[in-house]
Amino acid sequence: MFGATLLLAFREIRRHLLRSFLTTLGIIIGVAAVITMVTLGNGVTASIKDQISSLGSNVLIVFPVQGDRGRPRPFKQADVDAVSRQIAGVVDVSGSVSSSVTAFHNGQSWRTTVQGVGNDFLRARSVEVESGRAFTNEEESAGKNMCLIGPKVQKAIFVAGSSPLGENIRLNNVSCTVIGVLKERGEGGGPDQDSDNVVMVPLKMAQRRFTGSDDIQYFVIKYDSAYASTAIQDSLVGLLRERRLLQGAATNDFNIVDTAQVNQALGAATGALTAMVAVNAGISLLVGGIGIMNIILVPVTERTREIGIRLAIGALAREVQLQFLTEAVVLCCFGGGVGIALAFILSWGMASAIDVPFIFNPVVNVMSFLFSALMGITFGYYPARRASKLDPIDALRHE
Repeated sequence: MFGATLLLAFREIRRHLLRSFLTTLGIIIGVAAVITMVTLGNGVTASIKDQISSLGSNVLIVFPVQGDRGRPRPFKQADVDAVSRQIAGVVDVSGSVSSSVTAFHNGQSWRTTVQGVGNDFLRARSVEVESGRAFTNEEESAGKNMCLIGPKVQKAIFVAGSSPLGENIRLNNVSCTVIGVLKERGEGGGPDQDSDNVVMVPLKMAQRRFTGSDDIQYFVIKYDSAYASTAIQDSLVGLLRERRLLQGAATNDFNIVDTAQVNQALGAATGALTAMVAVNAGISLLVGGIGIMNIILVPVTERTREIGIRLAIGALAREVQLQFLTEAVVLCCFGGGVGIALAFILSWGMASAIDVPFIFNPVVNVMSFLFSALMGITFGYYPARRASKLDPIDALRHE
């Protein structure tokens, strides 16, 4: 019985193909919008988490800000050493400085950032050397002219397929020997910095050759996960206030960023944004369902005489109701299927365009399809019920 009802539903839809398509257009747009927005939202969230993870886990970043005494006061190496000695739970701590430079090699040039770091910095920030090696203790303490280059720098100034290891490059007027190539990490490597477009040199070399002072622009702290971040931050604030002679109600002239808190905040923000957009898209899906109810009411009026004939020759009211309900569900399921296919294409294209991961979520797609079917049942019920309640005699008199 249901097979015959389904066949009749398809036959009726084919008879009015354009109207059927326009009826399902609202469902198609709604389903496509919901899936596309959720997919892109998941991709953006994953991209942001990847960028935040490049800062390292269990990491605090400390940098100076303007306080009551005027412009920001830079840190000194003594401050970094004091943190290493006096704060419990600190695993690695290292200062850093950076400066914009132009890198030259074999007639090629590239604008990049030179960053002075130590091996503690590499460990704290989970910076990996893909080929070559990191600095030796002697190179780091003496500030020798050795460097680690990011993948973008390698691609820009070296011939494809050639090894940069052991080659000399020039950073402005300073020559250094490449001892390693950093693993690709993406953007988000630090304040105003692309982790892949960087040349890392020993901290003392950067201070001597590029910044011209022993100031430290910011430093990073990697702490043991067994210690609470809040406890370490409280101890750190107390120590730095003491060293920077901040008494009483004096405002802190430094700021501490916890990468875990940044990750949570950005994740919550992107999740809320995705949910808001998905709700808006869901409203359009609801409007599409209401449109289907209105459109199906039209065939009920047009087919009043047909309904009367079927009832007069013995068709049951529930069979007539099932017929119209099936047509509504078929239309909505068709709209849901087309919407899912359209969403897949749009999501893939837009994710590629804005350079975020394409994360296909089967659960969202299945739920969207089931919701489409539910819309057909919900909004097809009233027209189907109305058709089944028609009086056969009145229906046969209808012109």
